[in-house]
Amino acid sequence: MRRYRVAVIPGDGVGKEVVPAGVEVLQAVAERDGGFEWTFDRFDWGSDLYRATGRLMPPDGLDQIRGSDAIYFGAVGSPDVPDHISLWGLRLAICQPFDQYANVRPARVLPGIVSPLRAVSGPELDWVIVRENSEGEYAGAGGRVHRGLPSEVATDVTIMTRPGVERIFRFAFALARSRPRKLLTIVTKSNAQRHAMVMWDEIGAEIPREFAEVAWDRMLVDAMTMRMTLRPGSLDTIVASNLHADILSDLAAALAGSLGIAPTANLNPERRFPSMFEPIHGSAFDIAGKGIANPIGSFWTGAMMLEHLGEKAAADRLMRSIERATADSSLHTPDLGGTATTRAVTDAVIAAIRGENR
Repeated sequence: MRRYRVAVIPGDGVGKEVVPAGVEVLQAVAERDGGFEWTFDRFDWGSDLYRATGRLMPPDGLDQIRGSDAIYFGAVGSPDVPDHISLWGLRLAICQPFDQYANVRPARVLPGIVSPLRAVSGPELDWVIVRENSEGEYAGAGGRVHRGLPSEVATDVTIMTRPGVERIFRFAFALARSRPRKLLTIVTKSNAQRHAMVMWDEIGAEIPREFAEVAWDRMLVDAMTMRMTLRPGSLDTIVASNLHADILSDLAAALAGSLGIAPTANLNPERRFPSMFEPIHGSAFDIAGKGIANPIGSFWTGAMMLEHLGEKAAADRLMRSIERATADSSLHTPDLGGTATTRAVTDAVIAAIRGENR
């Protein structure tokens, strides 16, 4: 029997709803498969802990989860906690020390979901965005001086290193090579950012020599938004910097139908540290506690976690069950234009898992 220990961090807002739903679904997958089992260790870190202690996670938090096989994360952020404190106090406080440098965000139109793009019926939009997740615009370099004075200065400095850029390009090219179209688009802004992004481009032109099977092109980030909306079928795998991919992946999720369905994997590909899996949508406090959050992003994230752990058959079974649920418009939550509840979608996916033939 294969056993996996997962650190579960629901976090804030709807994370407290969709992550427990995801745990139920993952339990059903393990029971259906019969070849592996889970141990879920819950950690109630986030804004509630911050209000009580001034910290979003304990000082020894990383040591508590370091031995996990994976981390299942919900969301972080609360209206009464500044966003830069919540982000740097929990999510980035895990991603950066655990060197989860490859952020992978698939986006495609699932059965039954309608893209806002009128020319897209489904197969035209099937992308994977690879986000450099450890440095770049979110490296944390910078500061503020002369606070409150007329001469106050604030800086955020983009940090790109050759090793950091090389490894994300190699990861992205290898991922592109594994997909049927073997196509990669490199996103840049080197016309304006003439140091870090020019180095990004230069390295981006070197790495393809190692991946002769992969066709590639390069696109300025502003032009990329137009290409994603007007020519979605021209794209497949996309690699971009920390900031650019963060923005483009939200656009991709919206074009695929909703942020509520979109998953994320924060990977340490060398597996020296546990990787972390989370839905894109954030804490969504406007709907928290109403029981209407879309759990599909959490479930799809769970499928990515299964695949990372080597349980490919179970991951495929979960994705088929997710697609059966999205194909039924009566199971669409409000973000998809429906009236379904988190509970109804969860029950339907579990029923599909249990009823599927092996």
